Amino acid sequence: MILEMVRANGAVSLRELARVVQTSEVTVRRDVRALEAEGLLDRRHGGAVLPGGFTRESGFPQKSHLATAEKTAIADLAAGLVAEGEAIVVGAGTTTQELARRLARVPGLTVVTNSLLVAQALAHANRVEVVMTGGTLRGSNYALVGSGAEQSLQGLRVSKAFLSGSGLTAERGLSTSNMLSASVDRALVQAAAEVVVLADHTKLGTDTMFQTVPTDVITRLVTDEPPAHDDRAGTELQALADQGVQIAVAGTPGGAPGPGSAGGEAGPARQRRDVALPGPRRQGPGAGTGFRAATALGEQGAAAAEQRARVADLRRR
Repeated sequence: MILEMVRANGAVSLRELARVVQTSEVTVRRDVRALEAEGLLDRRHGGAVLPGGFTRESGFPQKSHLATAEKTAIADLAAGLVAEGEAIVVGAGTTTQELARRLARVPGLTVVTNSLLVAQALAHANRVEVVMTGGTLRGSNYALVGSGAEQSLQGLRVSKAFLSGSGLTAERGLSTSNMLSASVDRALVQAAAEVVVLADHTKLGTDTMFQTVPTDVITRLVTDEPPAHDDRAGTELQALADQGVQIAVAGTPGGAPGPGSAGGEAGPARQRRDVALPGPRRQGPGAGTGFRAATALGEQGAAAAEQRARVADLRRR
């Protein structure tokens, strides 16, 4: 069954595999390790892929089936950052597509995007204005790229940029495996006062070829609760926190509850764990919406230390 899922989707998270085969992630990881030893698949951080699956960028069909519950929870939480009447930019990706579906309910919103999928999700939102960049269509992710896309963003100024990518590390920030996509994402960042990165736990600690957003430019990270055994994701969250990135962790239905959250069967409501940090380097209109406000180190040293301890707890778990 594991092989069938990986072959059908190209890439599948351990969490999704465990849910479908109705067993623990520990058992699934053992089976994936055995299948890798036979050369039938490759293990990757937080999931499994077809052999050689990450030597090239996965296409939209493969990405859309990876960490789907996590992306939904992240999109639910990130949508709370957007206020009525704002102007924002939204980059390409399956997570940002989920976000766009939720933004359709925000009145007076203006969304600038290079993603056909984002534009499609907002096409029938009567109270949302969608502005598309120019550029050349990149079919693998339905995004407009190239000099046309970049030039159309010159002189633009918005409150927030919402971006995803292929990997996120504290050392290099957000990265992607395609040069043209990276270049457009950098142009989107230049247009925004605040940069919000949407990345599920499978991308934490993964570094790909082209840097899009350096860590010191990232204002906020919206992610999901890493599995208890995922030391690398927890360590990366701690390192990002140490560099001043504000972090919010969204719970997923059926996922392990975070420290201090209620156990038992997950319901439709999403859990959120906010981690307030010493303060972002960039703040724009609406900064802090949906997050615990960041404060200066000298004024809130004790509070910051408490929140850093909560991030450290993710690493231990």
